[in-house]
Amino acid sequence: MHCPFCRHPDSRVVDSRTSDDGSTIRRRRQCPHCNRRFTTVETASLSVVKRSGATEPFSREKIAGGVRKACQGRPVSEDDLALLAQKVEETLRGAGSAEIDAYEIGLAILGPLRELDEVAYLRFASVYQAFDSLEDFEAAITVLRAERDSGQDPGSEADLDGGDDESAPTGEDVRTV
Repeated sequence: MHCPFCRHPDSRVVDSRTSDDGSTIRRRRQCPHCNRRFTTVETASLSVVKRSGATEPFSREKIAGGVRKACQGRPVSEDDLALLAQKVEETLRGAGSAEIDAYEIGLAILGPLRELDEVAYLRFASVYQAFDSLEDFEAAITVLRAERDSGQDPGSEADLDGGDDESAPTGEDVRTV
């Protein structure tokens, strides 16, 4: 590391601390030539390889922004989107690669989004997986229902109408708007 004051090509690490989320390391350094101290922050880079072949840095904000449109009108908060983006980044970093294909990011979004909101998941999947017909939607809904039914108590019904009344004991209640 070059000293920012005298441009000496070497420095000594005096102190290192990890950030709260563990994604960065703050290092306090001292130049052996001029004895001045300076701070550096180190992060592991994660790059996205786009379809065009261009590479750009990974951005949680782009993840949240891309999912925000699918969540429009749904009971999903900005905090939920930030948490989803964090989960996606953790998944991608866990893969151990410094470069991730843009397609892989979309796949990594689908799981956490399905847990967050099924309707938003269907919206995102319909664009991402290029649904061409009603049959594509029906197949995706069938898979969601099968997974939901196998993971819930018998007798619980899938609520794909977007309602948020989870306290209803059966699917027979009538809602008025």
